[in-house]
Amino acid sequence: MAAPFRTYLDLTNTILRELNEVELTSASFASSAKGIQKLVKDHINRAYFDICNAEDKWSFLALGDPANNYYGNTTVDTVSGTRWYNFVSGTSNVTTWYSHVDYDNITLTEEGVSGKSAPYEIRKLYPVTIEYWNKHFAISEASDKSDAQSYGIPQRIIRSPKNDKFGLSPIPDGVYSIFFFAYSQPTELIGQGDTVVFPKQYSTVLLARARYYMHQFKDNISQAQLADAEYKKGLRTMREQLIEPFPDSMTDDRIVVV
Repeated sequence: MAAPFRTYLDLTNTILRELNEVELTSASFASSAKGIQKLVKDHINRAYFDICNAEDKWSFLALGDPANNYYGNTTVDTVSGTRWYNFVSGTSNVTTWYSHVDYDNITLTEEGVSGKSAPYEIRKLYPVTIEYWNKHFAISEASDKSDAQSYGIPQRIIRSPKNDKFGLSPIPDGVYSIFFFAYSQPTELIGQGDTVVFPKQYSTVLLARARYYMHQFKDNISQAQLADAEYKKGLRTMREQLIEPFPDSMTDDRIVVV
């Protein structure tokens, strides 16, 4: 059975064959690539990142789903009396881990929290910028830090200026689970056996992009234009199939005859 993902070596050799250049082997890939071979390797990675960076919500970059994926694919638990939280425990550099966090779909729930029982508190959190929060809520919540009586069930999630952490408004009065959908950062292809994160059927899009860069390097403008058109067509197909392929809602347009 064929592997579902293509390797760095396989993709590189596909372009080298098209250019009638010497192919690499698993043994020569890391240390013996020279000239055009190294350039093709670079352009495979460049094309790979072009695709990964083309959309915030590629399904192949979504983190693994938790047990209850209706709410989100990762979670942070609150602490009573604490407003600000890192998206990733132990680090404030969220960009090291996530390429995108969907602020428009963040859920607070008590479900799964130790000591809590049904009926659970569950609500969507309204996203606000820190500027908006400062203008409309900061003064009224100024006593939150020192007055536990002003703590409550959060209603809003505050985006920090660097998007490296989030705040809750009002300050939580207990433990809640904050679920959100996050998307991972693609990693550079390095080893000959490294694989791209999207399925094999979309590798033609990556190859078209790498081909475009190689034709540009060789000043073959007409072939570069053809490769660019193929890449853009393939990227549209990926968007249609992988980015929200289903409608948000459905309308019943049947005619009722009385």
